Amino acid sequence: MKKITIAIDGHSSCGKSTMAKDLAKAIGYIYVDTGAMYRAVTYYALQHQLFGEDGQPDEERLKEQMDDICISFQLNEETGRPDTYLNGECVESEIRGMEVSGKVSLIAALPFVREAMVAQQQRMGADKGVVMDGRDIGTVVFPDAELKVFVTATTQVRAQRRYDELVKKGEEADFDTILRNVEERDYIDSHREVSPLRQADDAILLDNSDMTIPEQNAWLMERYLEAVKE
Repeated sequence: MKKITIAIDGHSSCGKSTMAKDLAKAIGYIYVDTGAMYRAVTYYALQHQLFGEDGQPDEERLKEQMDDICISFQLNEETGRPDTYLNGECVESEIRGMEVSGKVSLIAALPFVREAMVAQQQRMGADKGVVMDGRDIGTVVFPDAELKVFVTATTQVRAQRRYDELVKKGEEADFDTILRNVEERDYIDSHREVSPLRQADDAILLDNSDMTIPEQNAWLMERYLEAVKE
């Protein structure tokens, strides 16, 4: 069976990473969580005090340090899924917290950050056989991907999913704060000048507001099987 490139884009907290990971595992493809890459850069910026008192990133200092930021993925034997590493340290848990969530769209909007991450993503998927999810995979990173999916869900559903995820991890969570964060990220992601979040013309739309994880996985598997037959 031929190998293809699968691009899954969509709004924050809509479950695209979960379905992308599950599909990659099921079909033996490489999975790349591009959102985790931007979260790792954000975590680096927070750790190195690269945000000003106004909450905005110090672009000049971050740009100077971009070459010092190495992001990689290593398979977690327990979960069967890849964990995110920043300069050799596993930061999978740290990058999922609300502090990073509140800043990641600001970092992801910076042209020099996107340029560096897109170049890295394109190298990762050069040989096909990859499932990649993010905001601009089907429009910028792999515009010629054989299968493109754009995932969305209502803001209320997405906020609830994020809330449940944090509670499950034993972290403090406030639904209203999370909802505001989801809405703010939607606005920033959709209105940034470089690679704004949008559905590619040839992407298949999936609104999974009322779908279970098994249902969305089955839906995606069907789309994959259709794509490899073409």
